[in-house]
Amino acid sequence: MTVRTRFAPSPTGLLHIGGVRTALFCWLYARRHHGSFILRIEDTDRERSTPAAVQVILDGMDWLGLHPDEGPFYQTARYPRYREVIRQWLDEGKAYHCYCTKDELEAMRNAQLAAKAKPRYDGRCRERRDPRPGITPVVRFRSPDEGEVVVEDRVHGDVVFRNAELDDLIIERSDGNPTYNFCVVVDDYDMRITHVIRGDDHLNNTPRQINMLRALGVEPPVYAHLPMILGPDGTKLSKRHGAVSVLHYREQGYLPEALLNYLARLGWSHGDQEIFSLAEMVELFDLDHVNKAASAINPDKLAWISQQHLMRAQPARVSTELAWQFGQLGVEVVGGPPLEAIVLAQRERAKTLQEMAQNSRYFFCSPEGYDDKAARKHLVAEALPLLAQTRAALAALPDWNAPAIHAALEGLAAAAGVGLGKVAQPLRVAVTGGSVSPPIDQTLAIIGHEATLARIDRAVAWVATGGGPGA
Repeated sequence: MTVRTRFAPSPTGLLHIGGVRTALFCWLYARRHHGSFILRIEDTDRERSTPAAVQVILDGMDWLGLHPDEGPFYQTARYPRYREVIRQWLDEGKAYHCYCTKDELEAMRNAQLAAKAKPRYDGRCRERRDPRPGITPVVRFRSPDEGEVVVEDRVHGDVVFRNAELDDLIIERSDGNPTYNFCVVVDDYDMRITHVIRGDDHLNNTPRQINMLRALGVEPPVYAHLPMILGPDGTKLSKRHGAVSVLHYREQGYLPEALLNYLARLGWSHGDQEIFSLAEMVELFDLDHVNKAASAINPDKLAWISQQHLMRAQPARVSTELAWQFGQLGVEVVGGPPLEAIVLAQRERAKTLQEMAQNSRYFFCSPEGYDDKAARKHLVAEALPLLAQTRAALAALPDWNAPAIHAALEGLAAAAGVGLGKVAQPLRVAVTGGSVSPPIDQTLAIIGHEATLARIDRAVAWVATGGGPGA
């Protein structure tokens, strides 16, 4: 059997991390078993589905690297197929027209509640043969009256539903549009889906879908219903917790592989291992080690995993996303210092690419001002003579690289009888605007010879003209 999984989001909102984890598990399972991963857009809710929401899904999947083998397929493009099945079922007696009005259905529900019975459609139109004047009917699936449906779930084990508690589901609305639960069944059948991996909020839909699959003459696929993702406080995930577009995580500066690593561990485990490459996840992923219990988001854990990936990834890989972050800040990187050098210098100091970019602006442009506390301590009149000597030593360097810069600064500090910090800190503030940066030799090597000298000159002038404390 060739494994075929599908991710089937509805474009009625954002693609958030709950959906992304589902997509990831479907993708991993297909890759693990050398199968196919299908992307299906379930856009039958025409009022709420929007082209913009579809594009967010496609952009998010592309950024994550979860590329489908087939699709995207759109349910709205498959309406003729759905109507074909509905006509077939009507002819075979597996479905029927229901002429009940909203008022009649409401009265039915109220009577059942008053009798302390479970509200469900009572099948009163099952044997009706004549149309009801003035009413456009819906179409209902004729659910089995007896027996039970056993959902053999790979996460939750066997879950049993009595058919007597399942009412006759509407499969076509009065406006002629097919409904979600019906379309899913036809799609899974036509697309030969072997494994349905989805959130456990769909578990109650599964027995109805199994009955409809059997009405099509096929046995159901393997099901695995994933537990919910909760907010850090254990409540339902909301926008304040992270139920935002997955592209928001790109804006925040996470590598997609770091986010996927985090989401994989948010519901699945392989021993005590925490950090996984995509290749490792593909090799190791299975459904047997998916947790049954819901998992809560931990922002600190995500930040830690993010930093681990920044430190382990190839600099060229990180540079691509870092360039995007600089673009968000309005920093032009073309013609500037090499991004890979910045990644190597900063990756142990940043948990996200956004943080790395924000802390690296000075590599591309002279600081607009100086940190007040740092300037008060280091850009003072007393520091000018040593800063001038530093400039002269750096200007005389025939080779501009970190070892040469380090040797020059050490020699200058030794000649002046001071520690290296007395030379490095005023220099650091002069060229970066603050007191924190990678080692000063790396920092200057990246900034460049001419830019370094120009920034020292600017700082000296700033102090000399009264800009600095003690001038």
